[in-house]
Amino acid sequence: MLAANHDEIGFGIDPFNPRTARPIEAVGGTSKSSLKRQISQSCPRVPGVYGMLDRRGELIYVGKSKSLRNRLLSYFSAANEDEKGGRIIENARAIQWETQPSEFAALLREQQLIRKFTPRWNVQGVPKRQRPVYLCLGRGPAPQFFLSPKIPNEYISLQGPFFGAKRMANAVDALNKVFRLRDCSQQQTFQFAEQLSLFDIDHRPGCLRLELNTCLGPCAAACTRGEYAAQVNAAESFLDGFNDEPLVLLQERMETASANRQYELAGRVHQTLKSLRYVHRKLTMLATARRKYSFVYAVPGYDGCHLWYLIHCGEVSAVAATPIGRDAYQAIKPTINGWKATLESAADRGHGPFPYTLGTVASWFRKHPHELDRTFAPEQAGRKYYRKSMTA
Repeated sequence: MLAANHDEIGFGIDPFNPRTARPIEAVGGTSKSSLKRQISQSCPRVPGVYGMLDRRGELIYVGKSKSLRNRLLSYFSAANEDEKGGRIIENARAIQWETQPSEFAALLREQQLIRKFTPRWNVQGVPKRQRPVYLCLGRGPAPQFFLSPKIPNEYISLQGPFFGAKRMANAVDALNKVFRLRDCSQQQTFQFAEQLSLFDIDHRPGCLRLELNTCLGPCAAACTRGEYAAQVNAAESFLDGFNDEPLVLLQERMETASANRQYELAGRVHQTLKSLRYVHRKLTMLATARRKYSFVYAVPGYDGCHLWYLIHCGEVSAVAATPIGRDAYQAIKPTINGWKATLESAADRGHGPFPYTLGTVASWFRKHPHELDRTFAPEQAGRKYYRKSMTA
């Protein structure tokens, strides 16, 4: 079980499991040989998630695999001793696992558990270039681009996760400048041009960006709320994958600097352009998933726990147990009708209960395009797919 400072035993509630909770199994020991022997004896070769616990019972690492036994035994390999896996197992005194009906289910559960517990070894030992961050647009009356290691409580638009702290910091700096959004502290006072004042005050900008024409200057009454909002809308369009203006502008700057033999400046712009191209490629992938992936995805379970996932605008929006038999199908029909209404909504993006699943869904179908054969519209559940799903 987890340490006493955790509220729940095991991994806790699984929001992607519509059935009864799946059992947790665990082994413990003071030596690697003891842990390895117990895993060999009791861990199955099926999909699932696992957690490593240290001597205090703290969850220090979460992972997933389509074969739990094979994955856990790999930690004890001699070739793994000097790698991250070897260091994790050196700190582990217990290992717990929870089987999942499919690899897709395990992937969703792993992502949810990492967000819930933030185990230190899921970050510690990972190079900065591999650490995930979210690209966010929001904050206060004058929104800006910013990075967050997790999904913030408030934002206008968000995409990710992206990888590479330095690369993403360069991208955020460039985006705020291209869209002329602020990058100052939240403590900065903002004064828009249309705001009335009893006194004729000369509002001075908090930095040089207004003079350099890389910021609209909401701190110095240099723009109206409407003018700033127009730039925020353009920035949101970029996050949605529909606006490549930053790449065009940076390409022009690089070519101009090179033509003027300002090679150092051209080199810096080139590095920034590389960062933004990475961001834009991923945004385009996510935008494609948002436009194309709205359906029910039927996933068979190795143990008979077949599931239907509602994918809305590329995000997992809801999950239901696949109905087996006429009575079960009749019972789920109201749910299916609700799903049909959800997919017919005019939302540009899901913004559902699990927005962080967008990247997972996009990557899954990119790597496994044949899985699209298991998708269907809710209205097809009764005729086209019902019998097929029962025999999956």
